[in-house]
Amino acid sequence: MNKQVSAACLLAAAWSAASFAHAQNNVTLYGTIDEYIGYIRSGTGNDITGLNDGAILRSRLGVRGTEELGQGYQLKFTLEQGIGADTGAAADGSRLFDRQAWIGLNTPVGEFRMGRQNTQVFYIGGAIDYTERTTFGSIFNTFGVPSRYDNDLSWKSPRVAGLQMDLHYALPENTAATSNKGIWQLALDYQSGPWRAGYAGLVASPNAATATVRERIHYHNLYLNYKYGPGTVYLAAGRSNNSTANGNGRNTGAILSLVGSPNNHFAGTDLNAGRYYNLWEFSADYRVSPALKVGAMLGGVRDTTGGEAGARSANAGAYYDLSKRTLLYGFASVMKNQANAGFRFSGSAAPSANLANADVNGQRLAGLQLGILHRF
Repeated sequence: MNKQVSAACLLAAAWSAASFAHAQNNVTLYGTIDEYIGYIRSGTGNDITGLNDGAILRSRLGVRGTEELGQGYQLKFTLEQGIGADTGAAADGSRLFDRQAWIGLNTPVGEFRMGRQNTQVFYIGGAIDYTERTTFGSIFNTFGVPSRYDNDLSWKSPRVAGLQMDLHYALPENTAATSNKGIWQLALDYQSGPWRAGYAGLVASPNAATATVRERIHYHNLYLNYKYGPGTVYLAAGRSNNSTANGNGRNTGAILSLVGSPNNHFAGTDLNAGRYYNLWEFSADYRVSPALKVGAMLGGVRDTTGGEAGARSANAGAYYDLSKRTLLYGFASVMKNQANAGFRFSGSAAPSANLANADVNGQRLAGLQLGILHRF
């Protein structure tokens, strides 16, 4: 309760500060509200319907600002909190600003940031598939995308001849193992005419004090886009060993946390670190009219150890712009888990209404989503 009251007071103060300081410092209050009716049916015959938050973008409230320092220098900051719009609860009750909390300096040689930041894998979601790597139908999102990490230091280069590079290092800050290494990230993005291509990935080492499995955790993405006029074609490939079981079933956990807790390190005791998965996705969209866009997608994840823990998926959807800020959307998706797989549908956030383990592990799932997204 105290955290919720504190959050409300802080956001109210931020709103007032944004209004007062806008002329001098360009402080902006912003956010999104994204809610959808989601229906999931299992091959067992069981189904569930719920009102969920975030098929495309998790609902959020944030404050961002800039201050011009002169001679090509600029101070920047972002504070952002996730919200479950279906209930009004904080997305993460243990953090006030669970999505982002960083300060940075933009300079002639690039932008430097420090704090809790989005990963580059998360950032390039719009280049992975036509849904921006969200909704029930994206196999990359279903597998699990490293989203953000604490204590992160980063540098983004200027774009030169179409190429831009990002480097990140998230400090482990684990006093129990001072020899720990943090999380390294690298991203390369190339854009020229109708083409976009790039790589985004990370590598993390286990807790030196507890590790019995020395395997590092890897997450790598390659992507290629082609804009052909009224739409875009997307190709993506990935490789990772960051999948394990948890209380929600097979393949529903991550060995390295996707959201930066605890302190950007992992125990190194999970044998699943030796199981690597290859991911692929092909999708395309087409703008039927200025307001209507449609798309379709095929994807898969393959267990390279031969353990029958992969899945295949397909998706079709449509977006309709009611205005510059308000979007209606609908998606239909299917996914087939192999015998030893237990992947679940996930939008921008896991659905609050979901099936029991027995209805997911090794099962075929069908899903429908119909929702509305508003940006402010």
